[in-house]
Amino acid sequence: MNRLSKDPVALFEAARDGHRLALARLMSIIERGAKEARTLGAHTFSQVGRAHTVGMTGAPGSGKSTLTAALAAVVRAIDERMAILAIDPSSPFTGGAILGDRVRMQDHVTDEGIYIRSMATRGHLGGLSLATPQAVRVLDALGWPWILVETVGVGQIEVDIARAADTTVVVVNPGWGDAVQANKAGLMEIADIFVINKSDRKGADDTRRDIQQMLELSSLGDWEPPIVMTVGTEGEGAQELWATIGEHRSHLEQSGELSLRRHDRIKAELLKILTQSFEARAQTVLQGPRRVELQEKLDRGEIDPYAAADLLLEMDTSD
Repeated sequence: MNRLSKDPVALFEAARDGHRLALARLMSIIERGAKEARTLGAHTFSQVGRAHTVGMTGAPGSGKSTLTAALAAVVRAIDERMAILAIDPSSPFTGGAILGDRVRMQDHVTDEGIYIRSMATRGHLGGLSLATPQAVRVLDALGWPWILVETVGVGQIEVDIARAADTTVVVVNPGWGDAVQANKAGLMEIADIFVINKSDRKGADDTRRDIQQMLELSSLGDWEPPIVMTVGTEGEGAQELWATIGEHRSHLEQSGELSLRRHDRIKAELLKILTQSFEARAQTVLQGPRRVELQEKLDRGEIDPYAAADLLLEMDTSD
């Protein structure tokens, strides 16, 4: 296909026929947002629900990208297909992802059974932009059976990964400090599977014991997060991790929790969309002709901020 249509629906159909360039352009449309992204979202929303989404999160330097590459190799060895979304820090100049398609995943770039895309966090380091859940849905609608979302892993915003994944994998390294940091960041609460990567290093068994003790102090449901030992650079433990992900998927489907998680995910996404829409409307209201008058009254103490906000909202509603 020499010339691709700019119409998002036409691009979607081309991507379904296997055109990688069309898929790349779809992802770019999603990241830019605006009208075309909404058209694409409306077209694909009713076509999803078949893919299983895996979230890979953890501290920086824990080896998530290396482990993801090792998992991809396992997936291809059994002739499965996987799409990988690598959530990277946003460029301060362009808003785009600055790490690119992770260097450690380059072995899979030419594999038609693996799709890799870096996506910007839009300034929320380690978190997920609104573009990410839509990208997941588009990949789902295109027939990708497995979608792995990997975060850059910075700060407590890592817990956002839980809202975009069916199965959340938390990666730590040997050392008590890493396990404590994971606990502080709230990762202990969202993990479905723990991975101690670089487990050939000293302290791996101690870290496993520490995590197990933390789990014993937590209120767990029907699923107790297993702990998998891996050495991502060697591919060790990748098959066990893949099998454990499959076990968790089966548990979710049989217990009915999968549908509950997806319900909560859509609810959270709707709230985020509403919040952003209200923020955009508030900025518009603040540029209105009455803003200066109200600001002067605020400065003189004639009105308080809550009363000023109520007046601005009333004016916006009456317009």
